[in-house]
Amino acid sequence: MYESGRADNTMKLTDVDASAYDVLLIVGGHGAMYDLAEDKALHNVITGIHTNKGIIAAECHGPAPLIWAKKADGTSLIEGKKVTGYPDEIEPEGLLDILPFSLEQELSKTADYDKGSLEKKAHAVWADEQIVTSRDPFSSELMGEELVKALK
Repeated sequence: MYESGRADNTMKLTDVDASAYDVLLIVGGHGAMYDLAEDKALHNVITGIHTNKGIIAAECHGPAPLIWAKKADGTSLIEGKKVTGYPDEIEPEGLLDILPFSLEQELSKTADYDKGSLEKKAHAVWADEQIVTSRDPFSSELMGEELVKALK
């Protein structure tokens, strides 16, 4: 991306026109918990896409911004809804002590957290017809399949 120059034209979140998108996929990694979770510009994009009946998808640690994202009326986007994300019990030892928060515990405060069976390779859940989350990197293919089905 950098060598080709494609990354040179990366758009700032504040410049994103949410009405131009049908889907937002928030990828995981611990960075989502540090850099994206409470980012107001991202929350605005999430709210805009949600208001326009688009799909919000988040995988692994990517659901972190959904904890603080609000619908246009100011209520929680995920309150009482079934969601998943990276569970505490598979975080590397000692990492929970240095993360800004536990994804599982924070999601559980607002939403109906469902980690699924850890014996299954992949796990994804639809909170409603507009919000889908998946548990971990092994669930990426399943997330893609769910999005393709929804967009058909």
